[in-house]
Amino acid sequence: MKKMLGIVGSPRKKGNTHLLVERILKGGQDAGAETEIILLGDRTIAECDGCHACWKKKPCVRDDGMNAIYETIAGSDILVFGTPVYWYGPTALMKGFIDRCVYFNCPENRPKIRYKSAILAIPFEEEDPATADITVALFRKSLGYLEMNLAGIVLAPGVTKRGEIRKREHILKEGYDLGRRTAGRP
Repeated sequence: MKKMLGIVGSPRKKGNTHLLVERILKGGQDAGAETEIILLGDRTIAECDGCHACWKKKPCVRDDGMNAIYETIAGSDILVFGTPVYWYGPTALMKGFIDRCVYFNCPENRPKIRYKSAILAIPFEEEDPATADITVALFRKSLGYLEMNLAGIVLAPGVTKRGEIRKREHILKEGYDLGRRTAGRP
C-alpha cells in the first residue's frame, strides 16, 4: 500500500490550501493509499542555519518538530505540498520547511527521498495563473535537485476567503483525480 503525506504550509486551518490538500489525499485514499496530513502551522520548525551536521551523520542542531517529520517523509511514497501564494512565493512556513529539506541532500539521506512522487497544491487570490510562477519554479528546482518526480500541479486562482475553494468544484475534482492517479488508479 502506498503512503501519501500532505504537508500544509498555510497558517489557516480549514482554509483553501488545507481543503485542497485534503481533497488530493482523499483521491489517494480512494485509490488505496494510506494518508496522513501535517499542518506546518501546528509545528515549531526553526530555520536551517547551514551547519550541515546532518551531512556528517549527526542529529540536526535544531531540536524541533522537523526531526520527526524526516522519518514520516522517508516512510511516504507521495508528498503533497500545499501552500498559498504570499507575495508571489510560498509562505514562510513552507519555505522554512523546504530549507530544512537540506537534510535529504547528503549521500546518506538522499535515498530516503529520491524518486518519490510530489504533487503541488497552490491556491492564490489573484486570477492570473502567472501569480504562482515563482512558487512553482521554486518547487520544480527543489524537487528536481532532490531527484523527486513532480506528478502534477493544481493551481487554484481567485480564492482568498477561508473555504472559498469549495465553490470551485472543478479545482477540487482536479485535485482528487490527481491524487487518485498518483496513488495508482486512473
